[in-house]
Amino acid sequence: MTPRAETQSPSTLYLDSPGDTEEFLSSIAAAPVLAIDTEGASFHRFVDRIYLLQLSTANLHAIIDPLRVPAPDKLGLLLESREVEVVFHDADYDLRLLHQDYGWRVTNIFDTRIAAQLLGIKAFGLAALLDQFFGVKLDKKHQRADWSMRPLTVDMLEYAAQDTQHLLELREHLRDALERKQRLHWAREEFGRLEGTRWDDDDTATAFMRIKGARDLTRRELAVLRELAAWRDEVARAQDKSTFRIVTNEVLLAMARSVPTSRKALEGMRGLNGRLIEQRGNQILEAVARGMAVPESELPRFPKAARWEREPDFDDRVARLRHARDEAARRLELDPGVLFSRERLEAVARRKPARVEDLSDIPDVRQWQVEELGEAFIRALRPASKAPAKVQAQAQDDSPYRDE
Repeated sequence: MTPRAETQSPSTLYLDSPGDTEEFLSSIAAAPVLAIDTEGASFHRFVDRIYLLQLSTANLHAIIDPLRVPAPDKLGLLLESREVEVVFHDADYDLRLLHQDYGWRVTNIFDTRIAAQLLGIKAFGLAALLDQFFGVKLDKKHQRADWSMRPLTVDMLEYAAQDTQHLLELREHLRDALERKQRLHWAREEFGRLEGTRWDDDDTATAFMRIKGARDLTRRELAVLRELAAWRDEVARAQDKSTFRIVTNEVLLAMARSVPTSRKALEGMRGLNGRLIEQRGNQILEAVARGMAVPESELPRFPKAARWEREPDFDDRVARLRHARDEAARRLELDPGVLFSRERLEAVARRKPARVEDLSDIPDVRQWQVEELGEAFIRALRPASKAPAKVQAQAQDDSPYRDE
């Protein structure tokens, strides 16, 4: 297909009253397919929520302002109906927010990002796809905008509207391409797995352990980090700001290592501004002191990871599976990681299936992957099978694919 040089932007309704929203949703009640996107503000707020809802049907486009419109129940009915196909680009985060804010469980999903990956498209971000297929250039200047602010500027609304205006047409191109490559059933299996996506119950008591670099700390330093992270969360929650806007993770780690005990010590630390020290220096020092006062027997420790008995030929089995996977990826013109991830290769190597059917019993292995790789994997696991040594040495999971 020859990309169009220019595409006329369709007009978009801005709905900020319950009545207008109800009227619009009634007008699209019979739509068989609906594109949707959300805008949050995780870069700015402590707890993210939906600050804009963008919608498109084949002929109509609208933006709903959730700060002024109560839960639009008619939209929930559309999104949860299996009679309506709901199109996203990179649905995961949107699905989590929709469930968190409204309790909706979206069904009959089509995700253009996943579709593009399964087609072997290397640049599968929305901007790259719209440029490739339609010659549409998305302006990225509002990528980190604060969508919680009101009033929103005209160009912010125009930016938000673009996320769904071309999504249905993009879905048509990708769906047709999947059918031509006989991969539509792959996509449908992946889309089905998206249903029910929601936030996991977060254990805030151990959230500090997920800070990058925490595993390098001693148990005493980890106790200090725990207290500092709890203090930061309390301040961020009270001010409704992202935690990094209070103090960055790097500064927390530095304080956990150096254990400052005076304001002078705090003033000598990079990344702590004078105003914060002036207003909250005592709170920071108290948090450090609490961490230092934790009894040795109660110091935090990372839970032990699940251990597998590593058999002598485990690495060899993984290498043979990777060789089979990489050969299939070249044949299918797919990113090897999209075709079958390293973690799944290791799961197969541990399970050592003897038959193709046994692969279906391994968690997270898709049926389409069994169809494409099953026979090759079983052959690779036979004792006499050996991948070329050079391939084993050079096999990597580095991906040339980019999300932009």
